[in-house]
Amino acid sequence: MGALQLLATAVALALDALAVAIATGIGLRAASFRQTFRLSFHFGLFQALMPVAGWFLGHSVYSLIERFDHWVAFLLLLIVGGKMILEGAVRGDPSVPRGDPTRGGALVMLSIATSIDALAVGFSLAMLRVPIWWPALVIGITALVFTAAGMHVGGRLGSNSHAGRYAESLGGAVLIVIGCVILHEHGVF
Repeated sequence: MGALQLLATAVALALDALAVAIATGIGLRAASFRQTFRLSFHFGLFQALMPVAGWFLGHSVYSLIERFDHWVAFLLLLIVGGKMILEGAVRGDPSVPRGDPTRGGALVMLSIATSIDALAVGFSLAMLRVPIWWPALVIGITALVFTAAGMHVGGRLGSNSHAGRYAESLGGAVLIVIGCVILHEHGVF
């Protein structure tokens, strides 16, 4: 795999992470350094580990996972997106506790959902007999950088008083749309 091909693959894999980071940044409005670091680190880590896992599992297992990987990504994005829509609907009520998608279960679900495609890349690289460590590092670092940039852009959009009013619900809807696009790309509808 050439350098340009590897970079193109890494960027393509990072686009889901970028979109989710923008949606998350919008919901958080002014993400702290810790929140940006947590999301970026986890997205980068999962994007780096998934191709390694796919590479080790090999082509024989891929045929079993290939049938439902898109459903897993869709369900995870649906759950987190639905939660963001509900939280956005009650944004003005200070008595309702706010969730932080850069912590706990939401962080893990988003990390898995945005990196499932990287698992398939790992399978492909195993079939091509390409060593996995360099591609995994490039994929992970690319996702980390795209996620940090997305959090920054989303925070700027969310802090705008006009955009921020319904931003979290919009961000949740974007996550659900991304899930639907994944299903569409796999021929579900």
